[in-house]
Amino acid sequence: MNTKLHNNIRAIYLLGFLQGFMVVMPVFVPLLQGFGLSMSQVLQTQAVFALTIALFEVPSGYLADMWGRRRVILLGSTLNALGFFSLLWADSFVDFLLYEILLGIGFSLISGTDLALLYDTEVYLHEHELPGGAGASKSLSRLIAVEAAASGLAGITASVLLLWSMDAVILVQAITGFAPIIIGLMLVEVPKPKVLQGHRENARRVVELLLFGKPVVLWTAFAIAVFGLLAVYVFWVYQKYWEFQNIPVTSYGYIWAAFALTVSLAARYASVLEQYLGTRRLLCLIGALPLLGLLGMATASGWFGVLFGVSVQLARGLSMSLFYEALNRRVPGDFRATVNSLVSLGVRAVFIGTGPLLGHALDSIGVTSTLLLLLAIFGPLIALVLIPLVVRIRREEAESKASIAPAA
Repeated sequence: MNTKLHNNIRAIYLLGFLQGFMVVMPVFVPLLQGFGLSMSQVLQTQAVFALTIALFEVPSGYLADMWGRRRVILLGSTLNALGFFSLLWADSFVDFLLYEILLGIGFSLISGTDLALLYDTEVYLHEHELPGGAGASKSLSRLIAVEAAASGLAGITASVLLLWSMDAVILVQAITGFAPIIIGLMLVEVPKPKVLQGHRENARRVVELLLFGKPVVLWTAFAIAVFGLLAVYVFWVYQKYWEFQNIPVTSYGYIWAAFALTVSLAARYASVLEQYLGTRRLLCLIGALPLLGLLGMATASGWFGVLFGVSVQLARGLSMSLFYEALNRRVPGDFRATVNSLVSLGVRAVFIGTGPLLGHALDSIGVTSTLLLLLAIFGPLIALVLIPLVVRIRREEAESKASIAPAA
């Protein structure tokens, strides 16, 4: 069992890599536009994806806590594989909606579950003084870095495949989409006590944890939601922005790779930067970077404007690593997947209504105005979540020092 648990860490890293290796994503907008879809329709497919996740996110997280992480990951991987396979014959708006629904269910099952299983594995090995990985905190950062690196490799692969055709990209995606199922079979559950409470009692405990538990937990969840939502918006603006800047489609994959590598490195070394700058200064940096990126993209032109996207990607990698580690460290293992799913739900729920509006804005007022609109919206939102978070971190640190002082 100990050997299998240790192998869990490597298997989850590999699973994360395969999940991130989506060669279709760096060219997804040109792909759909090639079948006659407008940006409004492209974002409508993403709204359906978000709606599907919203419906299944929390039930899937709770199912992972109650039924087992491994089973849920296997089910999600199977649905994702079927979704990628459906791309082989997809050629209409309805076909792409079906693709997004399958992926929405699949990703909702895996989202948060892989993080919870990785964190549970590291904690169990540490508590039982067994050989483990890098530790729970660093393992989460490494998983985020691995997924981002896989996205970068997918970008390079997509650009190479485009030398043949877009069909080659779809074919490779359909084949590699089945690989996570094999890795999922290698996973094992982490031994833990059975939760004896009923479902209503479990739900009450989760609500109490988020709303009435440690204040840092709630504000960290808010921060993840705000930065996650901004990342999703910019994610879908990028390819239209590159088109606006007259960047060749064959270069999209390479830009995607560079951006993904930026996220990977930022996530990998976020803890080092936190030790150097301190948590509060790092939070200020995380808040400033995406705003600088949006402003630079809106005002600059050509490749110089594209480079400002690196600023947004740096914030993405740093925020994911810092916030998810802080959240999972403060959440009990029994409900870790549920809470992760709830946080992800917050992002998807907002995107359901606003995603098509983003597409409409891109079609009607243009890329530059849309970027400035995002800047005007997210500037205050970032301040709204980071200032209370910094205040509550200070209070938590002060309370921790006060509790230790009498024993000294």
